[in-house]
Amino acid sequence: MTKRVHIGLISTVFVVLLLAVCFAGCTSQAPATPATPAATAAPSAAVPADTTAPVAVTTAAPQTLVIATTTSLYDTGLLDYLQPMFEKKYNVKLKITSQGTGKAIELAKNGDADVLLVHSPSQELAFMNGGYGLNRRSFASNSFIIVGPAYDPAGIKGMTPENAFATLYQRGANKVPGAVFVSRGDGSGTHTAEKAIWAGAKLDYVNQVEKSGTWYVEAGKGMGETLQMANEKGAYALTDEGTFLAYKQKLGLVPVVDHGASLLNIYSVMTVYNDKQPADKIAMANNFVNFLIAPDTQTAIGNYGVDKYGKALFIPMSVTVPVAKAGYVGDHTSPATDVKPTVTPTPAPTAAATTASK
Repeated sequence: MTKRVHIGLISTVFVVLLLAVCFAGCTSQAPATPATPAATAAPSAAVPADTTAPVAVTTAAPQTLVIATTTSLYDTGLLDYLQPMFEKKYNVKLKITSQGTGKAIELAKNGDADVLLVHSPSQELAFMNGGYGLNRRSFASNSFIIVGPAYDPAGIKGMTPENAFATLYQRGANKVPGAVFVSRGDGSGTHTAEKAIWAGAKLDYVNQVEKSGTWYVEAGKGMGETLQMANEKGAYALTDEGTFLAYKQKLGLVPVVDHGASLLNIYSVMTVYNDKQPADKIAMANNFVNFLIAPDTQTAIGNYGVDKYGKALFIPMSVTVPVAKAGYVGDHTSPATDVKPTVTPTPAPTAAATTASK
């Protein structure tokens, strides 16, 4: 009896095990492999890659745009301030070279720049009339000022620019202590304005002023360096107000003459043109011209320097359009669209011409 019970029990267990094996065989799946992260999984040939994963985007290399400009725009930091705004908007890299206006114009004429950015209207108009430029637009202004030692050894404070220069010439030639003038002497826009003031004072720059004695020093340098030289010598100098404000904390000089029609200083930009200039360069140069006269940029120019110097270094054309000799203030609202010269050259005003009252 006991043996039968054991056999029966064994048989029952065997049947139960057999049923369990059959049941498992019918319902089990292949063991799951560990999940592979979506970012690192290699897609199979039959299944598209996960479109939500990061995709590398190939971006075209930035185009390079060469800007030949005057030292005053560089020394004040304005171009450093505006550069990232333009580069980000147009995926372009600006290469800025600062020279006196005369040298900047020569670079442009030689085809070594794509944009010309200066402040000498008579030279700009000659450049345009020679067929070297397109789309001249004036975008800002400020004033030239005559600075010198606070004790004013030449006694010119408050004079007109022309009377101040005539007095400096007379007292410098007579070796009055402290009657020393440091000139840019580099063919720059500031140097051109200086020569116009000498002409307004009825003095021949080449034959009477230049090389006339130790009282008249030609620096042959940019505006910032010229101011530092004048400071070291305790001398006078003609400077744009923006650069003076930027260097003011380093100088012992003060403004002594800051009113007069001949002190108006206008900044303009133009696209460089020659028959070998690539179309894409002209198009990007036009973008830069339009950028400078755009409302947002004009606002940025009007705000530049206020927090640091207590006043703007430049007055945008959107705030004030100065009254000047015909042609000196260029168009400041129309979009730059020309890709070739479209006007017949006309005579440019002489460098000695003075501007009308502001």
